[in-house]
Amino acid sequence: MENTFEKELSVIRKKLAAFGQEQLLPPADAAGVYGGSALREYLGVLEKIDFEQMNELYRFARETSSGGEGSISPIPVTVAAALSERKRARLFAKGEKILREGGFAAVTMAGGQGTRLGHDGPKGTYDIGVAERSLFGIQAKRLLRRAELSSCPQIPWYIMTSGENDAQTRDFFRANGYFGYSEDNVRFFTQFMLPMVDFDGLIVRDAPMHVKQGADGHGGIFRAMHRHGIVSDMRARGVKYVFIGGIDNVLVKLCDPLFIGFTADGGYGAAGKSLIKRDPREKAGVFCLRDGRPHVVEYTEITEEMAEAVDGNGDYIYGDAHILCNMFSIGMLETAGEKGLPYHVAVKKTKYIDREGILREPDAPNAYKFEAFIFDAFSQCGNMGILRVKREDEFAPVKNREGEDSPETARALYESALRRGALD
Repeated sequence: MENTFEKELSVIRKKLAAFGQEQLLPPADAAGVYGGSALREYLGVLEKIDFEQMNELYRFARETSSGGEGSISPIPVTVAAALSERKRARLFAKGEKILREGGFAAVTMAGGQGTRLGHDGPKGTYDIGVAERSLFGIQAKRLLRRAELSSCPQIPWYIMTSGENDAQTRDFFRANGYFGYSEDNVRFFTQFMLPMVDFDGLIVRDAPMHVKQGADGHGGIFRAMHRHGIVSDMRARGVKYVFIGGIDNVLVKLCDPLFIGFTADGGYGAAGKSLIKRDPREKAGVFCLRDGRPHVVEYTEITEEMAEAVDGNGDYIYGDAHILCNMFSIGMLETAGEKGLPYHVAVKKTKYIDREGILREPDAPNAYKFEAFIFDAFSQCGNMGILRVKREDEFAPVKNREGEDSPETARALYESALRRGALD
């Protein structure tokens, strides 16, 4: 075993020493205690870490401010319900034409687990108690239904998983016959992970041979799509517009001809759907302009004054919530994928292995987590369209086991929309 791993260990030792990360070295008896396959897997993880990048992110975390600078102003919004019948029909027809020509694709972000719901498995495999049997089934049905209604080919569907749930997700699709989809039109790709770093700049281990890592945020989807060849595949298919949304909103319209037509007609590099906040402190970021460019202010950064500001009609000035329903031109995806998005820093409390090899549980935050946010791509657009929609028709997230935004509330909203014919 020593001969098998000694060369790899020697390379890893030098690499870790060069970056002052020797605490990540596996135990001397790792192969005997944990097995050769476990050691090989751990060395593979260490080999993939970009230590130069982690050093840069650590320096950024130590130097960064809250990031709240800039002049904030309202952003123009188009209210879908206020469109004339003539304009609505024109935009809808334009979207359907793009669908029939194969110019559209849908992307679902599904890297999370169903842990908060008490579900053992990928969140997309969770069943809220409707006929479609899973969150993936709900989205598949909607995509297939739109293809039928618009007389277009199957809509290419790209699903971003995580290293943790990729295999389970693929198995679930196979077990369910891809929900009636052609395998050629469904493609999976994994999001990237970034190690957590403690306040001294050391990458965190939470087990003798396990690096504590976190998903690089929904904004990491652009890098992932670029590096996994997803955007190239879209280009080859003739795709011009791409919808990106999450798995947990059971009312999400992944393939809304009106939204596609709205984006194309406005010549927007990006477009987003919004809905009016329930109350001033709803936990949702809001669309705005920062220094004249499209932006989303997270609810944690919204001042009391900004949250409660109303116009002459009593409507919230900053009331259009970002619900992670976004459309991008293929060119915008290419730009964001090549450039990447900046990372934001979150301070977290996490268990760690100390220098003596003992697992510690801190009493206070002790590490940095790095995430990119999808809405940072908006500022790269010359112009962006915001389409305000109705909450009851398009937003029913499944986030909590019970209470607000739970399977029970989502099911009720889904069944109500079904009865009203609002799902098509």
